[in-house]
Amino acid sequence: MKKNILLVDDDLDLSKSVANYLFSEGFNVVSKSTAQQALQALQDERFDLIITDIVMPSLDGYDLIKLLRLNSSFSCIPIIFLTAKGMTHDRVKGYNLGCSAYLVKPFSPVELLSIVRNLLKNFDLMIKTNLVNHDSSYTKQQDFALTRKELEVFQLVYQGLMNKEIAAKLQLSLRTVEKYVSRLFLKTNTKNRTQLVKFAAVNNFLKNRANDGIRTRE
Repeated sequence: MKKNILLVDDDLDLSKSVANYLFSEGFNVVSKSTAQQALQALQDERFDLIITDIVMPSLDGYDLIKLLRLNSSFSCIPIIFLTAKGMTHDRVKGYNLGCSAYLVKPFSPVELLSIVRNLLKNFDLMIKTNLVNHDSSYTKQQDFALTRKELEVFQLVYQGLMNKEIAAKLQLSLRTVEKYVSRLFLKTNTKNRTQLVKFAAVNNFLKNRANDGIRTRE
């Protein structure tokens, strides 16, 4: 069975070239140009490996990997950073955040292919030996805690405020609010604001969390 790869890069020409090359080597590749689109794709289907750029609008590659590593379904999925950011501190940050490999542009397609095959081989071995559970379904109930700021954003989303209004009310940047909302989608297994509000209403979530000092953390 062909392995499914999610490719995230706002350079459409490069993305098309990489996707075509990997397809010719026997992989299924889904290309997305933003982290938000990637998160949506991960909700819709299962992937065996992710290749992502770092410098992207709104949520960048660092933000994306942070969000994915928060979710138990994606805590071990191989993630390759494919980026022009080649300084040592960039690489260190990437590895500290949990990337599996870091490849700097311009790069050799053959080297990328070698990395992809090696990571998939190792990941398959981990699955077979039960070291990881490769269930990337968002329908699985998650046990999670919210930070105090995430709870504040959640409450304002529930009240019907848009991101710009939330940013102004909490004195945060719009990008920061977008990050919090994306985390809430991941943590509640929801895909949009409507589902998020429904989740809170059906589960009486915000009322429970407001009085739950253990489940809500800094």
